[in-house]
Amino acid sequence: MKKRQFLKTSSLMVGGQFLMPMISCKTSNQVPPRRNWAGNFTYSTAELESPNVLEGLRSAVRKYERLKALGTRHSFNDIADSEFRQLSLRNMDNDIQINPRDQTVSFTAGIQYGVLASKLEMAGLSLHNLASLPHISVAGACATGTHGSGDRNGNLATMVTEMEMVTAEGELIKLSKDQHVGRFNGTVVHLGALGIVTRMTLSVSPTFSVCQYVYENLPLKQLEDNFEAVFSSGYSVSLFTDWKGDTINQLWIKKKVEDIGAETPMEQEFLQAVSAPDHLHPIREISAIHCTEQMGIPGPWHERLPHFKMDFTPSSGEELQSEFFVPREHAVEAISAMYRMGGEISPHLLISEIRSIAADRLWLSPAYGRDSIAIHFTWKQDWPNVQKLLPKIEKELMPYQVRPHWGKLFTLSRDHLETQYDRMDDFRKLVQEYDPKGKFRNAFLERNILT
Repeated sequence: MKKRQFLKTSSLMVGGQFLMPMISCKTSNQVPPRRNWAGNFTYSTAELESPNVLEGLRSAVRKYERLKALGTRHSFNDIADSEFRQLSLRNMDNDIQINPRDQTVSFTAGIQYGVLASKLEMAGLSLHNLASLPHISVAGACATGTHGSGDRNGNLATMVTEMEMVTAEGELIKLSKDQHVGRFNGTVVHLGALGIVTRMTLSVSPTFSVCQYVYENLPLKQLEDNFEAVFSSGYSVSLFTDWKGDTINQLWIKKKVEDIGAETPMEQEFLQAVSAPDHLHPIREISAIHCTEQMGIPGPWHERLPHFKMDFTPSSGEELQSEFFVPREHAVEAISAMYRMGGEISPHLLISEIRSIAADRLWLSPAYGRDSIAIHFTWKQDWPNVQKLLPKIEKELMPYQVRPHWGKLFTLSRDHLETQYDRMDDFRKLVQEYDPKGKFRNAFLERNILT
């Protein structure tokens, strides 16, 4: 498909060492192959359990020797793959329970963020952040350390205060941030290695409104000289670039109305970037119809923090994604390194996004122990060329203590990952405790984490 044709028909751009995304699967004649959202990965089993009650889920876990939880299929690698059987919570009742007094919300773990956010907004409550795509499941996002943006905003998993999980023996256990201080930080970003998370509790806050402003053509020199000013310019900030020339294509600034006032007009320039004349998609050639409202129009948090609207649900992405995290103090150097590679990257790229994430204490979080900058790549669905590029990109980022997004495409070695996570051995001990026979093990875990 030619680029122009793709850009006109593409419906959406979102935001372990991995061998072949287009891997074939073992399947029966009666069941068609099951693929991930982007269509680049075909799961290795056609067997899927979808219980509609908790006891049915526990029974399935007890019954089978090997299985793996499957969420909304938004991962781009084999993190949720199984050669034996997968288990989905899609048929479970969402069962949302809001506790205004404790400022928490509890729900069945398979719920999508967009559904949960709408319920919270009706109750006058909010989550502190959301990812760019509201269609992902809460359980899957937290398990992989998925994030939104904002200098003071931790990733989505930092909101978790309790989890209920079915262990390998079918036992239902509850883990609490308050009662399990020594291990809770090791269980939230769990990569599916500890069990099947069935229920979660998140901290919530009073609702708030957001205005979203978009600027075009931010000079790279302005970013380098005013990095802190750029990323502190809003509650949540995103940069979009194709790594060409010496400019950032777009700057998206999301500001709380309470911080700026509902009638604050949009400045015409910001550090020589010019205000967009109309709503924009991160890829300028694509219609912005499915993007959240811009132009400084106030709206509730859940309709502004994501880049895309919940009422448009994409069936496939026709893209590949990679994402790499570096400590904030190395951000300018890492971004400059990617611009030097722009001639190699751009022909295979749809768009890149750069965001900030606050440090956390979750053992396997990509932002563990350090304020981070995430450099995200949305690739054309061209694995042969992307596969050649990833090691080159990773090599350039290696001096900056790079970590990958666990659910996206990367080729970083196990040895490198070992150097980046101080609590890796502690996490392995948790896996041995909760899953001693390896019921939830798969190739991804064996390749990147487990011994």
